[in-house]
Amino acid sequence: QVQLVEYGGGLVQAGGSRRLSCTTSGRTFDLYAMGWFRQAPGKGRDFIGVISWDGLTTYYEDSIKGRFTISKDNTGHTVYLQMNSLKPEDTAVYYCAAATAATMTASRYEYDYWGQGTQVTVSP
Repeated sequence: QVQLVEYGGGLVQAGGSRRLSCTTSGRTFDLYAMGWFRQAPGKGRDFIGVISWDGLTTYYEDSIKGRFTISKDNTGHTVYLQMNSLKPEDTAVYYCAAATAATMTASRYEYDYWGQGTQVTVSP
């Protein structure tokens, strides 16, 4: 089993920045990639981006390229989502997810483990 916990949500003004963290524990040696998703009220869970477990490869959804960046720390147990130039439409619950399959995927169904989510609210 793998446990994921997100941190860093909160209220931020439009144009501001926020960094979310996702700490991992358990059988992390089984993991291939870590993804970030978000779910706005009344909407589905949307892909943001993914990073390979070795931290060397990233892949982002087109609409957030240039504003959001995913990275991993040197210990390899924490994944970050740096969000810049935030807009009110970025308001959502943000989730990190872990995949064991050897693919960098945008499909939520390919991820095996999920965190509990953290709320980010962007005020106008």
